[in-house]
Amino acid sequence: MKNPPATHWLPEDGLTGTLVGRAWVPGPVPGPSVIVLRPDGVYDLSAHFATMSDLLDAADPVAQVRAASGRRVGRIDQLMPDSGAQSDDPQVLSLLAPCDLQVIKAAGVTFAASLIERVIEEQARGDAAQAAAVRRQVVELLGGDLAAIRPGSPQAMQLKALLIDKGLWSQYLEVGIGPDAEVFTKAPVLSSVGSGAQIGIHPGSAWNNPEPEIVLAVNSRGDTVGASLGNDVNLRDFEGRSGLLLGKAKDNNASCAIGPFIRLFDASYSLDDVRRCTVSLRVSGLDGFKLQGSSSMAQISRDPLDLVAQTLGAHHQYPDGMMLFLGTLFAPTQDRGQPGSGFTHQLGDVVHISSPQLGRLVNEVNHCDRAPPWTFGLRAFYANLCARGLLAQAAGCTVR
Repeated sequence: MKNPPATHWLPEDGLTGTLVGRAWVPGPVPGPSVIVLRPDGVYDLSAHFATMSDLLDAADPVAQVRAASGRRVGRIDQLMPDSGAQSDDPQVLSLLAPCDLQVIKAAGVTFAASLIERVIEEQARGDAAQAAAVRRQVVELLGGDLAAIRPGSPQAMQLKALLIDKGLWSQYLEVGIGPDAEVFTKAPVLSSVGSGAQIGIHPGSAWNNPEPEIVLAVNSRGDTVGASLGNDVNLRDFEGRSGLLLGKAKDNNASCAIGPFIRLFDASYSLDDVRRCTVSLRVSGLDGFKLQGSSSMAQISRDPLDLVAQTLGAHHQYPDGMMLFLGTLFAPTQDRGQPGSGFTHQLGDVVHISSPQLGRLVNEVNHCDRAPPWTFGLRAFYANLCARGLLAQAAGCTVR
């Protein structure tokens, strides 16, 4: 895979915003460090923030990042390698997913178009060959503009009663137009991959797709302090066979990509920019196949802050914060093989997810059992922080 140069994976306004992330930083004891991108290069902020969770929990993250001197560790273009796989050399500077201790949560069925596709998966029992016929039937029965229906409203409840009467009610329609959002745990802490890494598809899946999304960075207090891009890699056949297979459909090795960084909310970028942004997708296959699409956040059925409130609050706390996928409008139906077969990934596909103010997330598709295994968990992370003299700082205590 050939990744775009630095000027292409950064936002259109360059370094106008406050762009923070994580990188594997070489040194006597190499390890993952919190970084900030500045005009003259990449700065390691680990002396100020041992973890991204610490940074996002700061009283004023933007002010503290700007005040932190940091240590320059390289050029920005060094973060994105020319080759698809990230280097396994511990003395090479490389980009990681921008989160560390945060729980990875995801909201599903937040757009009308994806709601219809989830119903189709269920009705087709995960069989892509049946999807086209089911799609025609479902659209004919639903009719109207689902995007105009506010979840939980009287209008939504009337539609629910009508669909039950027609025998079309679904678990996906419940979370799509009902009062309660679908929110699930997408991936374990520290398991997400960053831009430039391989993403994993389960080898047993024959119908799957990327899901380009905005990912909110939320601290332990429930403050939404920034945003990133994400790929909520999805196995349509597994989930379509049974909603109880959601965990197997969503959580596999390398099946969660976030990046390339978190753009903190400041004078140049706010939650309102998230609400009106467009997320674009491009898939390029080794077979010459091309797929393009986009997801407009203006069409989301639930406001991002409503999704945050349904995830974190008095009913559920996340002491280290969370990253929250907001869902996608885009569900690819373009045939890749036989007519009616729909879209599914092939090994070697290169997935580009981009948004003007958040840059570009780039990953190459592999089977999850052939992608680099996830070995750097919490024990390894804290052992590394200890070896670098950062453990006391990460724990919020001083050594006597």
